[in-house]
Amino acid sequence: MRRGLTCGAFGVLAVLVVSHFAAIAAVGEAARPQVLERFLAGDKASPRYRALRHLDARNEQLQTTAWMDVWTEADASGFRYQVVSQSGSGYIRSRVFTAALEAERRISATGTAYLVAITPDNYLFDDRGAEPSGLAWVGLTPRRKDLMLVQGSIFLRPEDGDLVRIQGSLAKPPSFWIRQVDIDRRYERIGGVRMPVSLQSVARVLVAGKSTFTVTYQYETVNGLHVGSPEPRRAPSVDDPQLTADSSK
Repeated sequence: MRRGLTCGAFGVLAVLVVSHFAAIAAVGEAARPQVLERFLAGDKASPRYRALRHLDARNEQLQTTAWMDVWTEADASGFRYQVVSQSGSGYIRSRVFTAALEAERRISATGTAYLVAITPDNYLFDDRGAEPSGLAWVGLTPRRKDLMLVQGSIFLRPEDGDLVRIQGSLAKPPSFWIRQVDIDRRYERIGGVRMPVSLQSVARVLVAGKSTFTVTYQYETVNGLHVGSPEPRRAPSVDDPQLTADSSK
């Protein structure tokens, strides 16, 4: 029972990793306000990149933690990953982290990211003015109940419609046990391309309490341009003989 609750608490958070890049490929017909039109008109092409991702999951009530460092690559041939360092619960690493990466690989291969992109096909939009920092605040209402769509808001730079942040909760409660999942995604321009730099998700789970799942991204190249030299942490799990298993095998 304890193991099942742990996986359930983290598993629903992991699906958000799959949709993390979908928001940077937004397309759609003209809409109001104008800043939203700029956002919908921009960055139609999926970027090529190589990045080091750090994945972390924890539940203090169940005293369960795990982390993983993964090299990820995306280009015309698809999405690939290689685990280079990891520690903590082997169950979470295999059933949550690896499962999320495999799901992302499958979505890339099937070309279905458009189903969760921030577009008029998937969302209704509501102009909420500006937040205190000056960013344009646009409300999101999903057109359907879907685990990978978000009820919440996007925050855009008013001068060009550039996406800075997505905040909200999953449009559909994942289960009776998991009633609410809150997310906070952050984006930055890297090598001239809007890229995700972090994701934090918090699920409130009956019995298991609060479970947190975070992902951070450090880029080596974006569209062929060298933008950084990230290094993975060197704390491999001694009980994992497949530490450097490649996703292509």
